[in-house]
Amino acid sequence: MQDLDELYALIKSRKENPKKGSYTDYLFTKGLDKILKKVGEESTEVVVAAKNPDKPRGDGELVYESADLLYHLCVLWVEQGVSFDQIKVELAKREGLMSDFKDRPEVKDL
Repeated sequence: MQDLDELYALIKSRKENPKKGSYTDYLFTKGLDKILKKVGEESTEVVVAAKNPDKPRGDGELVYESADLLYHLCVLWVEQGVSFDQIKVELAKREGLMSDFKDRPEVKDL
């Protein structure tokens, strides 16, 4: 099974050592606008998969579309020089923090 660290590393290696004909190489060759378009499309497909009762892939539709979104986010991070470790550090900074959202009731047992 491939985890996100491995997926990110594979995508980064494909940018550094392009494999002609691969979809990843296609995205890097087309550039940032194409990558952003795909991230937008995949984000929308995740929303639709979560809301659509007639899912083409059944209950796995949300999983399938989420995997597509994560792949395209990894491509975007590599393209922009953002490491996966930076994402993990940012997430870790948020652990245990309360948001500034004012309409939410106070959480007392974080």
